[in-house]
Amino acid sequence: MKTPATLPRTLALAGSAALLLAAAGPGLAQTAPPAQPPGTALAQAPAAAGTPFTLQQAVDYAVKNNLTVRQSQLNAELSDVTQRAGRGALLPTANLSGSQTWNYGTGLDPLTNDFVSQTIRSNNFSAFSQITLFSGFQLRNTVKRNALDYQAALVDIEQARNDLSLNVASVYLQYVLAEELIRANQTRVNSSQQQISRTEKLLKAGAVAESQLLDSRAQLASDELNVVTAQNQRDIARLQLIQLLNLDAAGAAAFRIDMPQVPDPDENANFNDDPAAIFETAQGVMPEIRAADLRVRSSQLGIDVARGAYLPRLTFGAGVFTGFSSSRLARVFSGDSTEAIPIPVVQYVNGRPVPTTFAVLQPAQAIPEFLPAKFSNQIKDNIGRQLQFNLNIPILNGFQARTNVQRAQVATRQAELRAEQTRLTLRQNIQQAAADALAAQRKFTSAKRQTEALTTAYRNAEIRFNNGLLNGTEFNIAKNNLAAAESTMIQAKYEYTFRRKVLDFYQGRPLAL
Repeated sequence: MKTPATLPRTLALAGSAALLLAAAGPGLAQTAPPAQPPGTALAQAPAAAGTPFTLQQAVDYAVKNNLTVRQSQLNAELSDVTQRAGRGALLPTANLSGSQTWNYGTGLDPLTNDFVSQTIRSNNFSAFSQITLFSGFQLRNTVKRNALDYQAALVDIEQARNDLSLNVASVYLQYVLAEELIRANQTRVNSSQQQISRTEKLLKAGAVAESQLLDSRAQLASDELNVVTAQNQRDIARLQLIQLLNLDAAGAAAFRIDMPQVPDPDENANFNDDPAAIFETAQGVMPEIRAADLRVRSSQLGIDVARGAYLPRLTFGAGVFTGFSSSRLARVFSGDSTEAIPIPVVQYVNGRPVPTTFAVLQPAQAIPEFLPAKFSNQIKDNIGRQLQFNLNIPILNGFQARTNVQRAQVATRQAELRAEQTRLTLRQNIQQAAADALAAQRKFTSAKRQTEALTTAYRNAEIRFNNGLLNGTEFNIAKNNLAAAESTMIQAKYEYTFRRKVLDFYQGRPLAL
């Protein structure tokens, strides 16, 4: 079973093998579409200036502009946001609130709790802050888990770039292979045209039968079909490469690649790379291995987060509040005048009582009145404060905590299995690429010897055919045998080149020809 992380790379390898192992000429197979979807937002390309792309330039440009890679970058940004949110949960919360209410008819005054029958406008203002003192280490473990998820998301970007790089390299070599097949088939077309010209002259001289001319024309039609087939294959590879690079219309019209000089496999030493050694190197280089290991560690922290629900939760909060009510009255005192209070005094003059006028000035007396209380006074007088500790001890919650722990444990085993599957897939891909590279090198060596032998046989057949000692059917058989051997040799050459590049890529080396 292929994991989602390794599926694009497996598709790339399979798509490349489908083309490189296809028969040249009439049997040349169509390749599968690229694994990466073409972008809808078109990017500007240097190809608009007519500069041909090398393989490394094509890979770099695709990595920069392909939408799949950019989507991985956005996923990493979302993971970073989640990480920051987890860290923010460790900080206190603080909130301000305010409200204004109108009550009509008989109702309860929100501040005095008196029943009144009037329209009341009331305001309430509060500020409250709370901090979690202990939560079973759930917040701390969540922060650690989110940090691992963010690191895995960053590694996913590298993996998306690697998958795209392999796809670009595969299609790029398909393009080069198709160009070489076009040149080889065009050479055969030129040879067939020259053969027809000679046969027509011999026919006019009566030296050959008309059937030989018909055989030569049939062979020319077959060679021309092979050229068209190879051209179609080149155009398909070109289109796939344009889509992987996400080129706009101008860039696509001017797109060209640099045709590299690919060395023959027999020019290199015999392939003897050890797949086990390559795998050991690849484990420390390939991002899918690091991402899988990071997600295993993240899932293990998920178990700790779930177990935190077994422990008590302690929070501390503090708040302040105040309010205003239009029905609230305040007693106000007034009065600013003095008053003379007469006091009767009797004086005795000559033994007789004589009333005397005597008055005492009394200070002004404040007159109490009940008036609506002012807004600012109420806000100041109605201030209340609150300190609060909340302790929540879980006793029975429908086994939700236990279920969550079990679910996290299963998720951890799944992550471990995916990591093991990722390593197994990587090892198998390396082993397969090494086996294919060795087989392609051997195939090329054999096909080269076969081509050399068939070339000699073809030249001999051509001399005999021109001298009328060989019929057209036998001559065409010799020519087609040589064409098949040359096509096999070319395919083996590019199959070997691609597999070697895959093995180099697994060891952290750049993709370059």
